[in-house]
Amino acid sequence: MSNKIPVSVIIPAKNEEANLPACLASVQRADEVFVVDSQSTDKSAEIVQNYGANLVQFNFNGRWPKKKNWSLENLPFRNEWILIVDCDERITPELWDEIAKAIENPEHEGYYLNRRVFFLGKWIRHGGKYPDWNLRLFKHKVGRYENLNTEDIRNTGDNEVHEHVILPGKVGYLKYDMLHEDFRDMFHWLERHNRYSNWEARVYYNILTGQDKNATIGASLFGDAVQRKRFLKKIWVRLPFKPLLRFILFYILQRGFLDGKAGYTYGRLLSQYEYQIGVKLYELRSCNGQLNTAKKTEKTQSTFKQEASQTGV
Repeated sequence: MSNKIPVSVIIPAKNEEANLPACLASVQRADEVFVVDSQSTDKSAEIVQNYGANLVQFNFNGRWPKKKNWSLENLPFRNEWILIVDCDERITPELWDEIAKAIENPEHEGYYLNRRVFFLGKWIRHGGKYPDWNLRLFKHKVGRYENLNTEDIRNTGDNEVHEHVILPGKVGYLKYDMLHEDFRDMFHWLERHNRYSNWEARVYYNILTGQDKNATIGASLFGDAVQRKRFLKKIWVRLPFKPLLRFILFYILQRGFLDGKAGYTYGRLLSQYEYQIGVKLYELRSCNGQLNTAKKTEKTQSTFKQEASQTGV
């Protein structure tokens, strides 16, 4: 008799050879595992094969759907329940035991999982990083990721990162945490957040221009944890001095200082991240999405014409 849990795991990946071994080892209790890859050039494919998982290649069309929604629509699942796990996440044995019981409950269509984020080897327990609820376990026929109308922004990748699952029906919350620990270096953290800031700038822009209401989970002060965060973001995007406020909020008001040097470093990086978002938002609103294409003033245009006539251009 198989001791596998009747859950299908989706792992979106691209060049994740550093993180895949620990991730795949942590999901061995699942009945089946799909690694949905984007033509990795490292040893990812070999690692997937060694762990007996299914490797599927995803070719992004530059629009919609992105990787996770495409997987939900196209993979040949043999189980009703699916679990979405990023390469830098691990599912603990205690959480697997809880999942095995949870999927037998006919009242729920899905479950939120809580994440412990590790940074510089330390659990970032404060600064608003915990709890960190994510709807990752659900029935694949009823759940889909929201579309925040950001897919046309360049350099944001082919995977839903901050989008959340829209799921009709009752959802629950699991007790045990999954672990989030990236085994790559700081270069990759900065590179990843450079891409994320492109995405966030468009989200800010959509909120400020009223384009954030269709096909999303919505924003409500009295909704679930994710909807409350969305409600607060609508206020946040209109505040001044956000980079400074981000550090004060994380490090002082939400006690990020209790996480020591790792907490201080994380807070400084979040402040820098917020500044990047602000610059890219300005680029979207005032420079047509490219920093050096701001509209020329009448003086600049007349000067250009004068210089052109003098040079015979």
